[in-house]
Amino acid sequence: MVEPLDRPRRKNPVLRTRLPTLPPAGRSRVALGLTAAAAQGRFELQQCAECGRVQYPPREACENCLSIHMQWKTQATGAELLSETTLHHSNDLFFRERLPWRLGLAKLDCGPSVVAHLHADVPRAPARVRVAARLDRAGQAVLVALPQEETPNMADDRQLREFTCDPKFRKVLVTDAKTALGQSLVKAFAEAKAEIIWAGYSEPWKKFPGFEALEKLPQVTLLPLDVTDSKSVREVAAEIGGKVDILVNDAELHRAYGIANRSGVETARAEMDVNYFGLLRLAQEFGPAMRSRGADGLASAVAWVNVLSIYALANFPPHGTFSASKAAAHSLAQCLRAEMRPAGVRVVNVFPGPIDDEWSQLLLPPKLAPQALARAVVGALREGIEDVYPGDVAQEWLARWRDNPKALERELST
Repeated sequence: MVEPLDRPRRKNPVLRTRLPTLPPAGRSRVALGLTAAAAQGRFELQQCAECGRVQYPPREACENCLSIHMQWKTQATGAELLSETTLHHSNDLFFRERLPWRLGLAKLDCGPSVVAHLHADVPRAPARVRVAARLDRAGQAVLVALPQEETPNMADDRQLREFTCDPKFRKVLVTDAKTALGQSLVKAFAEAKAEIIWAGYSEPWKKFPGFEALEKLPQVTLLPLDVTDSKSVREVAAEIGGKVDILVNDAELHRAYGIANRSGVETARAEMDVNYFGLLRLAQEFGPAMRSRGADGLASAVAWVNVLSIYALANFPPHGTFSASKAAAHSLAQCLRAEMRPAGVRVVNVFPGPIDDEWSQLLLPPKLAPQALARAVVGALREGIEDVYPGDVAQEWLARWRDNPKALERELST
């Protein structure tokens, strides 16, 4: 049984900071299909369109009939653990600092036998397990064998914590706590047992609704932060940048209308200043410190969360300039992900549908409640997911965008 995770002790400044190392990241191009599914929390394996054989590891052709028509499909996660071993020595730098490490051979109910990392609560072989695909520190998919049923303190497993970004005992910065979403995020992280939550807010000369409620939470520290002001971002980064383990950028400026219904560029420029340049300022000031702490003990820097919008995938003309600013932020977030990956810091992009706020009042339901979006963010961190599409609208939009992006564009413009 996994023991509850102890609160990390205050770091001894005399001891060395463990430098970030990554597990082996080499994969074939065809194997990236497994990674693409794991990034969204799905367990998919190759299945032959001709004979129906499910195979692993991924290959260019079917091992049974040699057909090249291989499709990635969601598979059942049940498996039988056949054997196991515990590594006490490794020549790989990543695993050498994390030994002992438990591995096992499991036969999936859908056919293939796989080597998987074993959770500490998985009983000794033979035993029933469930296999999931998780992203490792290198951003590549690996297979993890978990107990069939949830167990106490399951997320505290030392090996599983290497594949996830669980907020427990970590220090979190939420960049905008003035909004309903920001306050829901702060409360969700408090419930997830984050050690410290810094709640940023602009315009510090006036108290926003909900200020007193946040101030009463024991883990929360309110601090002035304006993502449109480089000096403000730089000063906050100088104060807490070396301590932040999870940064959640939820600051956004959202205005309706597109091009023809609004004159001038002032509103569009303001949206870009918050939604795009705000992310850029944060990345420049907080990114280097988080990269340097990617392996700094149990409470190392692990994740950067960007709250984007499903409108970043395809422009929604009634909110045209807002969609464009989120598309720019999405592109920048992909660059940030590439730069943070060598340190093992995961960049999580969240693409919600319309949120139930003042700027979506004229849109018909369903709309996403801020509390539901906050739960989705915490859930993604706990599951180690890289791209999140919370809400019915986002899921439908994503499916249509994958099927035919041009058709979706035409439908949105009519």
